[in-house]
Amino acid sequence: MSTAHRRGPIEPAASRWSFPPATSADENGLVGAGADLEPGTLLNGYRTGLFPMPLGRTIGWWSPDPRAILPLTQLHVSRSLRRSCHRFEVRMNTAFKDVVAGCADPSRPNGWIDDNVADAYTHLHALGWAHSIETWFDGELVGGLYGVAIGSLFAGESMFHRETDASKVALVALVDAMKATGGALLDVQWMTPHLRSLGAIEVERTEYLQMLDVAIGQPLASVWRQPMTFAARK
Repeated sequence: MSTAHRRGPIEPAASRWSFPPATSADENGLVGAGADLEPGTLLNGYRTGLFPMPLGRTIGWWSPDPRAILPLTQLHVSRSLRRSCHRFEVRMNTAFKDVVAGCADPSRPNGWIDDNVADAYTHLHALGWAHSIETWFDGELVGGLYGVAIGSLFAGESMFHRETDASKVALVALVDAMKATGGALLDVQWMTPHLRSLGAIEVERTEYLQMLDVAIGQPLASVWRQPMTFAARK
């Protein structure tokens, strides 16, 4: 784990861009387009309730209403998933670029992670703000997720798997670690049937922004400051 992760994140230079308020989003959740993916811009977006996704040849900044979150106490762990938690080794921040590459696999449907996005989050990771949770089997990376941690917020960006349940096991490990170390708000952006099956719920944008304001004002969840291998859930 890098020095930035052990000591806490390094605050980047302030962005030269400012965003309209999240409440100004249109019916699709789009607040605006343009700006850049510099670390200061990304963090400013997350702190104000936005997240980036490509929009044609530019970057769209989104704040959907309703917003999908996964309450840490409501994660649904089936019997089969609990068994899978014992199959894989789970690590943190040991293969960030590989996790992003797995999420960006062009063969996946609805892919949106291009080289610019991958480079931007890799830079954010080097500063200690972006993190990966990885699942390994026989020494091979088989799944994982990545996202951004600010205070007690973790904003999940994407996940992938090459073995059954591998990404779900990473999510279980993330939730357990957040619960144990001061995490509070797990943002998963837009609802999908997959996320709903795992316990995600939708909240109105105004409620999410209130929760976000509290979360980013709290101390950073300590899991992001320490190198560790996750224990399997019993």
